[in-house]
Amino acid sequence: MSTLAAARADNFYFPPEWTPEQGGLNKFQGQHPLRERAKKLKSEGILVVRFEMPFKVWCEGCGHLIATGVRFNAEKKQIGNYFSTKIWSFVMKSPCCQTEIEIQTDPKSTQYIVVRGAKQKVETYDAADAGTAELNIQEDREKLADPFFKLEHAGDDVRRARTAVPLLTQLKNDSDAKHADPFARNKALRKQLREQKKRVAEETVEARKKGLGLRLLPAAKEDAEAAARVRYGVSNKSGFDENRRKRRAAIRASSIFQASSSGKEGVSGKARVELPDEKRRKADLLAKEKSIDAFGVSRLLSGNVKRTHQGDASRPSKKQASMTSLRAVS
Repeated sequence: MSTLAAARADNFYFPPEWTPEQGGLNKFQGQHPLRERAKKLKSEGILVVRFEMPFKVWCEGCGHLIATGVRFNAEKKQIGNYFSTKIWSFVMKSPCCQTEIEIQTDPKSTQYIVVRGAKQKVETYDAADAGTAELNIQEDREKLADPFFKLEHAGDDVRRARTAVPLLTQLKNDSDAKHADPFARNKALRKQLREQKKRVAEETVEARKKGLGLRLLPAAKEDAEAAARVRYGVSNKSGFDENRRKRRAAIRASSIFQASSSGKEGVSGKARVELPDEKRRKADLLAKEKSIDAFGVSRLLSGNVKRTHQGDASRPSKKQASMTSLRAVS
């Protein structure tokens, strides 16, 4: 943009035919300072302004919801007075279907009123649903205006004030003492902050060493006591613990020596001992293992004896058994 065009755009260009006696440039050119926004100002008293929607409204043309704070180019016009306060009307077009919406000011109730083109969305407020306490300011004002109410509660208010004076005085003195030296308070707070940062850094390093993504808080006495009270897998009523206790008691009560008898019973030649079922099965298996001929097993492993069938594998003859016994005696 040239210098001349920039000067004209900023309205600083004065044409050669202009003289100071003719007034300003707007008067000389016969136009309003607001240009197009004020083209209906003289004829109809309408000025185009930026209007912001004060509340949520439903468009009557298409049912679209226009939210609070949406801005429009509205035609502002004075339509009356409330005493000395002017009543303004704002006419704008809906952004969804171009329906004209008119909103007027209401100085009496200090709010806006939707006249046509839209309908205000009603949003009620309930203190109970919001979880807050509602202040009955109007009711309190009416009570304070009642002389009997004031006379009845004046004594209680005085007594409560006298009771609260020592506590309020102490709080004030403590506050004054804490803020008497700002430098000392700032120094103490900065020292506390440095110690806290150092502790957090140490906890973070310790957590990384343990392979944790979160830093662990310092151990507390309550945590240690709670952990000591926890027992994992211990239950007096569980079947596993009961069986284990009975087995250990039976083992402790039995002898480590087995009773023998002169008579031969079975293959092993040992007398049966009255044992529990589990011990009896173990004893039978042990006796069967001892009855296997070691000589025949060694020959079978070495390959000297040809296996005939599955049930009778490398069983020695009577002559070989007698020779084995004579060797053992000699």
